[in-house]
Amino acid sequence: MSGNSFTEKIREMINTRNILFLLFSATALIVAYTPVRALYSSNKSEYYSHIALIPLVSIYLVYIKRKEIFEKVNYSFAAGISVLLLGIAMFLGGIFLGSGLDKNNYASVIMFSIFIFVNGAFLLCYGMQAYRKALFPLLFLIFTVPVPTAIMDSIITFLQVGSSELSNLLFMASGVPFVRDGFVFQLSNLSVEVARQCSGIRSSMAIFIVSILAGHMFLKSPWKKIVLVICAVLIAMFKNSIRILTLSLLGNYVDPVILTSSLHREGGTPFFILALLLLAPILFLLRRSEKFADNG
Repeated sequence: MSGNSFTEKIREMINTRNILFLLFSATALIVAYTPVRALYSSNKSEYYSHIALIPLVSIYLVYIKRKEIFEKVNYSFAAGISVLLLGIAMFLGGIFLGSGLDKNNYASVIMFSIFIFVNGAFLLCYGMQAYRKALFPLLFLIFTVPVPTAIMDSIITFLQVGSSELSNLLFMASGVPFVRDGFVFQLSNLSVEVARQCSGIRSSMAIFIVSILAGHMFLKSPWKKIVLVICAVLIAMFKNSIRILTLSLLGNYVDPVILTSSLHREGGTPFFILALLLLAPILFLLRRSEKFADNG
């Protein structure tokens, strides 16, 4: 690369609109620090270990499409400032209501206001055309927003019920004698309850996010993207039921201490990898079907 070309690239990076957007983004990060830190110190911190990675993914997605996104840019004052003001208003509302909200809901309101603010900043600095082309990376930032408590409770219940039903099928298929009473499975030597903590919410959220990202990167058809996400949710529950069955059989026939060991509390990584391995061929088949359709 010649010296002139390098200088031109540096000038492009430090132009006024880029500096303005970086200032807006830095302000958003500073504002987000306190609620996110409080959330990570709460008992729901394990649900949101992915938050720090989401902006990095969005930045990468913008980077790989930067020529297309920034092909034509212009300031969009009316739309951009309107969205910025909406984000600021929501932030002030969150501050006002903060004393009446738990840490999770407070962080949810604040982070959602920041999500709106960053989208408004991009719209202001780069215009509607660039915003449309960068829509997915910008909307992907929604995963930095903690799920409101009521919605999270419903999701956990859904996963708990689904995991219990699939576990019941796996117990039946295994031929192991058991008696089921709701979420409790009575085996010959112990009882196992599929508690809310056993819903696999953290890995399920990760699989859900990965499926959305993979659908965007490798699939074109909207309905096939939806199919991939639905399969990801089912696989997440299936993965969880396999973990429940495995730990139950080990606890019943090897050592009951396994159910309270680190293998139970922190042994989800192999099952998460299993879920990704199960999702991969589905993505492959969906992508291949699109290629066949295009060739046809």
